[in-house]
Amino acid sequence: MGFHVVVGAGPVGSSVARRLAEAGERVRLLSRHGGGPDHAGIELIAADATKDLGGHVKDAVALYSCAGPAYHRWPTDWPPLGAALVDAAEASGAVLVTTGNLYGYGQVDVPMTEDLPLRPNSVKGEVRASLWKAQLAAHEAGRIRTAEVRGSDYLGAGALSPFSALVLPKVVAGRRASIPADLDAPHSWTYVGDVARTLIAVAAEPDAWGRPWHVPTAPPVSVRALAARTAELAGAPAARVAKMPGFALRLAGLVNPTAREMPEVQYQFQRPFVLDSTAATATFGIDPTPTDTALRDMI
Repeated sequence: MGFHVVVGAGPVGSSVARRLAEAGERVRLLSRHGGGPDHAGIELIAADATKDLGGHVKDAVALYSCAGPAYHRWPTDWPPLGAALVDAAEASGAVLVTTGNLYGYGQVDVPMTEDLPLRPNSVKGEVRASLWKAQLAAHEAGRIRTAEVRGSDYLGAGALSPFSALVLPKVVAGRRASIPADLDAPHSWTYVGDVARTLIAVAAEPDAWGRPWHVPTAPPVSVRALAARTAELAGAPAARVAKMPGFALRLAGLVNPTAREMPEVQYQFQRPFVLDSTAATATFGIDPTPTDTALRDMI
């Protein structure tokens, strides 16, 4: 039995903790409020990971970063958390596997693979890219062992994305939805359970360390098609979705800090945004969960 530490009790962190515990591993799940799955194999701890992490990771074989600061606080809150994770991994010897995203690549015109250079075109992309560069530098210096697992916008129970926040609840209720997006552009959607499966697989394979991996992800689906399928699975009226005009998003940003942060990453929804995850599927044998399954979980 191994001892694993998971930071963050959101949908990804909770899924990682639950899967490890169900496999007979001992798990400590850290979050600010001490929440998480009710399982005999999971120890729930309330802690500030930027201050209290080191003492909780002693003797761990793996440290999973599944936390996420508030969207508008990434530039201030991510750097100290990232540094604390690296320090804890160095002190404990645990392999550090982080949950990343695609922001660091910036705007590209091809399906995203792990060998693309990091060329962020947003503040949040700069944050994500700098975190990974610091981890990788520590790995290459022999201080830690690490890898990053990157997914696209999430689907699944508890997942938070523009689609889950702005479209899915209204479609299920039979109401008209709007979203600041090209409704017909192909877009990759990653299932949170597959993020957890990939984190665990990467942590267990030393040959996988020292590089990023893309979560096995189903073929891209446009927002319009995803909304239509949501309505069908929910037994709701046909989906009605419109493109939200830019001024509406800017107005929302006057009162909502999350909406205020969205314009700089609008490129992700205004053009094709496609993730290539063939490397992880070939290496770990993880096939992506069907999109219908992910939508049913959300509904």
